[in-house]
Amino acid sequence: MANKKESTASVEDKLRTLYNLQLIDSKIDEIKSVRGELPLEVQDLEDEVIGLTNRVNKLQDELKEIQDNIKVKKNAIDEHKEAIAKYTEQQNNVRNNREYNSITKEIEFQELEIQLAEKHIKEFKASVEHKKAVIEQSKEQLAQKQEHLDHKKAELDSILAETNKEESFLLEHSEKIKQDIEDRLLTAYTRIRSSMSNGLAVVSIDRGASAGSYFTIPPQVISEIAARKKIITDEHSGRILIDQELADEETQKINELLKDFAI
Repeated sequence: MANKKESTASVEDKLRTLYNLQLIDSKIDEIKSVRGELPLEVQDLEDEVIGLTNRVNKLQDELKEIQDNIKVKKNAIDEHKEAIAKYTEQQNNVRNNREYNSITKEIEFQELEIQLAEKHIKEFKASVEHKKAVIEQSKEQLAQKQEHLDHKKAELDSILAETNKEESFLLEHSEKIKQDIEDRLLTAYTRIRSSMSNGLAVVSIDRGASAGSYFTIPPQVISEIAARKKIITDEHSGRILIDQELADEETQKINELLKDFAI
């Protein structure tokens, strides 16, 4: 069974279709280049904001726990004072020294408990002040990161608003063009394109060399390329070569297709 138009399309038609695909894919690359690292920057900033928000929430929970502990200790002091008052009153009604000494020890114990609670309260209050300072610092960092994130998101949203329609059109058109390219050529195109840093798998001849290359192509090969009778690749880069006239014609067609888009 014949592959996609393999038996009917001429070599010239195949070259034109391949170069159309290259032009469209290069336009898509341009859009992605405009966005650059912004999507990753936004994602990183969102992660940092989430992390700082969680940190602030955790610190505030810890602060509340310390403040609750202070309340517990203050309540305990009140209970110890009530106990001292009760034991002091009992001392006035003792019948012997043994009972008096026993109550005295209870009072001393309650007083020690008060001192210990007051020490803990002092430590807790110092911890509260430290925790408040850390929370304030973390909130400032969070505000700065949030402001930076809002700025980057606005920048990205602006770019997306300008390019989303164009990119969707180009991606759809790229898929349509691929349907007209036989599998083996599309596979070769994809492989070559992925191996090139600039994504160029199909290039024209420029001043006796393939575009962007300094290696001169022999005149005989240039003539064969211009004849459009077979698909010729650059022996140095492996890229598919087309003549400048064909490149200009197809570029004009694509520019006409995209004239309504500021790409």
